[in-house]
Amino acid sequence: MDMKRKILMALAIPLLIAAGFLAFGCATFMASEKEAGYRFVAAWGERGIGPGEFNDPTGIAVTEHEVFVSDARNSRIQVFDFEGNFKRQFGAAGQEPGQLGRPMNLTIAHNELYVADYWNDRIEVFALDGTHQRTIGHSGSGPGEFDAPGGVAVAANGDLFVADFYNQRIQQLRPDGSFIRQWGETRQTGAEAEIFNYPTDVALAPDGSLYVADGYNDRVQVFSPDGNFSHKWGGPFARNISGPFQGWFAVVTSITVDRAGNVFAADFYNNRIQKFSSEEGTFLTAFGEEGTASGQFNHPMAVAVANDGTVFVVDYGNNRVQKWRAKAE
Repeated sequence: MDMKRKILMALAIPLLIAAGFLAFGCATFMASEKEAGYRFVAAWGERGIGPGEFNDPTGIAVTEHEVFVSDARNSRIQVFDFEGNFKRQFGAAGQEPGQLGRPMNLTIAHNELYVADYWNDRIEVFALDGTHQRTIGHSGSGPGEFDAPGGVAVAANGDLFVADFYNQRIQQLRPDGSFIRQWGETRQTGAEAEIFNYPTDVALAPDGSLYVADGYNDRVQVFSPDGNFSHKWGGPFARNISGPFQGWFAVVTSITVDRAGNVFAADFYNNRIQKFSSEEGTFLTAFGEEGTASGQFNHPMAVAVANDGTVFVVDYGNNRVQKWRAKAE
């Protein structure tokens, strides 16, 4: 064998090894779509302060017929029908009960709207007509206190689960706000299971499992109904590795679970919504791309799913709400 052939073989072997590792990595860490996906239906909103206009919308929740949106920098909640027609608004800037600082992710439970008020370090609860009901929590890092709550979920018995953003934890509280327990070490970040890196939102599945949008760890963590860690997903080993590939994240800002137990997550910097099965976080499909046109996103911030499967997305940077339906419909 002449020297030229030896050199070529010496170069080829590491290339083959690298190709093998790449193929293994793609098969292991990059998922393929298992559903037909979603189609854009409609959008509404633009930047402003009037009815139906937004200034940094950040959260969304739905009933059978209405869409509730956190209009963050306008310090209010706006309500629309499913076609995007404005119906009413409530809330005003301030720190008094019923006033809002920066409302974030929303949830609706027991015919009440729960608002994570990021700047006021509390949860505000309203009747669906906008009447203020009560305030839960205040500033601090102790039990039942918050430092910029980002999202809240409510169990059938009324217990609250709160993503306590700067305190790096999830708290479980009784309906009156008294402390039950927490997940995560207060003020400590990390990529290990049961530790968080600025958690942004929470959701409860029909079986009582708790899903956590572990925002800056670029992953989802799941806890069983008894509170034990179950599993996590997002990028290689779900250890704070961001990326644009299917099943990976670049900051998760919102999470919700539909009636069938499917999980939808707002993938903020990847400008898309991703959908997963509840079992081990199997990737199902994704929709959206960066842009300002219909069906494009400029940092999708929050997602909600109606009982009929319609998906509503807060398109934060474009100051609008988008409506999507499954292509199979």
